Amino acid sequence: MDARTGDEGFDALFCGLLPRLYRRAVLLAGEGSAEDAVHETYLKLARRPDRLLGHPEPYAYAFRAMVSVTRDIWRVRSRQVLLAEPPEPEHAHAGSADPIARREAEWEAVRMLGSLPAKQAAAVLLVDLDGYTIDQAAEILGVHRGTVSRSRERALTRLRAGLGGPTGRFRRRDRHEGVTR
Repeated sequence: MDARTGDEGFDALFCGLLPRLYRRAVLLAGEGSAEDAVHETYLKLARRPDRLLGHPEPYAYAFRAMVSVTRDIWRVRSRQVLLAEPPEPEHAHAGSADPIARREAEWEAVRMLGSLPAKQAAAVLLVDLDGYTIDQAAEILGVHRGTVSRSRERALTRLRAGLGGPTGRFRRRDRHEGVTR
């Protein structure tokens, strides 16, 4: 059997099982996720079509794969945290009068965040740019609030150093020059 005949046989077999699988997917995953579950099942089984074609009970094999896919979809969705949108900052509309300056500021923010490790950039993005609290950011990222706080503090220190501003938590006076750093 060549690969083309195997693919055609697989497709024909799966298309025969499709109505029954879809009805079961609606019961397992719900109306909104049934098509996704059946599609993902097809993709999963298409990786090794010979297993479905050679199985004595193809429907049972396909159903078991669909249950596995449905469980995976459920796991992914159960980990997603839906939060209300943060309130729009009061100063957000003030800069909209000059769209070029706003766009340049966005590019600069992207450049600066790109210089940070991913954890630090995520903390700054959520807390300082999107307006979430540290607790909300920790919930979104799935980490402890102290991790977000430390990552954010390290990121801000790094960004200040890149801008030539004060790097420490508190400003220090240099004894010899009387210069604030």
